[in-house]
Amino acid sequence: MSAIRLLVLGAVRQHGRAHGYQVRNDLEYWGAHEWSNAKPGSIYHALKQMAKQGVLLAHEVAPSTAGGPPRTEYEITAAGHEEYFKLLRESLTAYDQNVDVLSAALGFVLDLPRAEVVGLLRRRVAAIEAWRDAVTEHYVPEAGPEQLGHIGEIMNLWVHTADTGAEWTRGLIARIEGGAYTFAGEGEPFVGVLADGEENPYATGVTHEGDLS
Repeated sequence: MSAIRLLVLGAVRQHGRAHGYQVRNDLEYWGAHEWSNAKPGSIYHALKQMAKQGVLLAHEVAPSTAGGPPRTEYEITAAGHEEYFKLLRESLTAYDQNVDVLSAALGFVLDLPRAEVVGLLRRRVAAIEAWRDAVTEHYVPEAGPEQLGHIGEIMNLWVHTADTGAEWTRGLIARIEGGAYTFAGEGEPFVGVLADGEENPYATGVTHEGDLS
C-alpha cells in the first residue's frame, strides 16, 4: 500500500477543490516529504493519474490577472470518496505496512467516527498479536537473538517493533476513549491545512515544474 494515494486524496478532499501546489504545500506543512514518498513529482503524478482513473475530477482554471499559465484544480469524485475511506480504514488496521501508511491515516483519522476508529485500532492490535504468536512458535524472544546467530537480530528487530507498535496503538486507543480530539459527527474538527496564500514555514523552498500547472 502506498501512502501517497491516501495523502493526495485526503488533501484534495479537505479543500473541496485544490490545485497541485496547494496539495504539495499542505503535505510539506505536515512534513510528509520527510516521512513518506510525497515528493513534488510523486504528488503531481498521482493527481494526474487519479484524474485519469476517475477518482479525481480535473478542472482547468483560467490564469490569474497577474498572468501565468492556467492551473488545474482537482475535486474528489464519488468514486474518490469511496476509495479514500477504504484506504483510510485499511491503513489504520494494517500492521504490516511501512510507517508512512499509518502516518498518512493519522492525518485524516478525524474523518471517521470515534467508535469506528477505536474498533479499527483494536483490529490492528489483534493482528500484531496474532503475527507475534505465529513468529514466537519458532523464536523465543526471552532467550535473546544469539540463539539464531547474528541472523536472530532480524527476528529480534521485528518482534521488538511489533511490541512497541502494539503498545503505541493501545495508548492511542486509551486517549481516544478518554475523549481526545473531535471526530466525525462530534462538531467542527481541527483541519491542519493551509489557507490559500498562507505562508508555509515548513516548505522546502525548492520549486518544481508542476507548481504552476
